[in-house]
Amino acid sequence: MSRVGKGRRGFSLLELLVVLSLIGVAAVIALPSLENGIRKRQVRQSVLSLAAVARDLRRRAIDQGTLKQLVLSPREDSYLASDAEIVRLPEAVKITGVAGGAPMGKRLTQFVFFPNGSILGGAIELSDRKGATYLIRFEPLVGRVVVTQQ
Repeated sequence: MSRVGKGRRGFSLLELLVVLSLIGVAAVIALPSLENGIRKRQVRQSVLSLAAVARDLRRRAIDQGTLKQLVLSPREDSYLASDAEIVRLPEAVKITGVAGGAPMGKRLTQFVFFPNGSILGGAIELSDRKGATYLIRFEPLVGRVVVTQQ
């Protein structure tokens, strides 16, 4: 029988400290890019969710033969779809611009979806706090909802 390694019981304290410090340095380097990725994912999910709500409102307007509305509150970073609850965007996401639509007082804007499939045209711009920007555009005559990254 061989007795190789019999006298050695484990790692030395110095070896453990070196490994732990390397893990710490790697974590410090990786953390900012991980946070950046999470933030970008939140913005992308918020944009896609809002676009899906708009497409669903258009479909329901056609199916039910009634007007449907999407009401935006840029100051509160929230929106309200017909027959639904208010949706607040995550803290990292902000409504940075609204073009078109119909103003409802000073703070709100609504986009109307008609039973013939058309939409009251305009665009909604969503951004994160670091500058990643997406545009949700409503094409009035054809009723398309288009998402682009700026």
